[in-house]
Amino acid sequence: MISVRARLIRFLAKQYFRQVTPATDVRELRASFENLTRHLRPPRHVDERRASFAGVDCDWLVPRGSEQAPVLLYLHGGAYVMGSSRTHRRLAGFIARAAGVRALLPNYRLAPEYPYPAGLDDAVAVYRALRAQGLPAARIVVAGDSAGGGLAAATVLALRDAGDALPAALVLLSPWLDLAGRGDSMQTRAGVDPLFRPADMPAAAAHYCNSERWRDPLVSPVYADLHGLPPVFIQVGDHEILLSDATRFSDAVSNADGAVTLQIWPGMWHVFQFFVGRMPESARAIADIAGFIGRHRPAANA
Repeated sequence: MISVRARLIRFLAKQYFRQVTPATDVRELRASFENLTRHLRPPRHVDERRASFAGVDCDWLVPRGSEQAPVLLYLHGGAYVMGSSRTHRRLAGFIARAAGVRALLPNYRLAPEYPYPAGLDDAVAVYRALRAQGLPAARIVVAGDSAGGGLAAATVLALRDAGDALPAALVLLSPWLDLAGRGDSMQTRAGVDPLFRPADMPAAAAHYCNSERWRDPLVSPVYADLHGLPPVFIQVGDHEILLSDATRFSDAVSNADGAVTLQIWPGMWHVFQFFVGRMPESARAIADIAGFIGRHRPAANA
């Protein structure tokens, strides 16, 4: 049974997403999302600071007393066309505070003005800029939600393929990992997902890249060779049409002899962690994320 608060939030989220269609102008989507989240501030005792890495505008979210802590490189969701460090600063700030790390949120370039691989190039460049400042790879955790989860996975794969030192861990929240939409949950969860409709996904994917590229490993990491990844932690709701993206990726990591933890949350929907402070399920999920990060990052003075 999900909480009463979760039921209410699910209902309200469903009403909002009913207004979003493939025909909605991207500029309207961005403005609506920014307006909807404008009141979402970082949690108490988390300071927000502007920064720039490799020419990419970023925001730091630094829990007080964590100025020298390891870094959570967090890539925001938004279907590759919307979202920003501002829309996701509350979620990332809660994770950072719970895990005792600093969160860095890049404002990577968005499609359709900047299609693939612009966002991926930005994410890789920010990671390398952190490393160039002397931060060891073992003191970085890469994370993301939704499209940002897909981008986080692609970033680690791109770094692996280029021979870079890899981060300590990879955290994915409701990741969009198959733009081709070939997972079984596109059908089996279509009747219960309160946010997304399977028929709308191809139009969303087309903003990011042409359909001929939807199965490229760095576009849809479920099709990648997943050997050699750092430990992976995945949370996904049981009521998501993207559920199969998470389960297939988890299975593939396991088959590649990797370490992976998959949590499927009963009754939950896409990126339910976003509602931290509003419903108990989100708080429990973030506590689990923080526990995973704590087990895979070195101490602040290491």
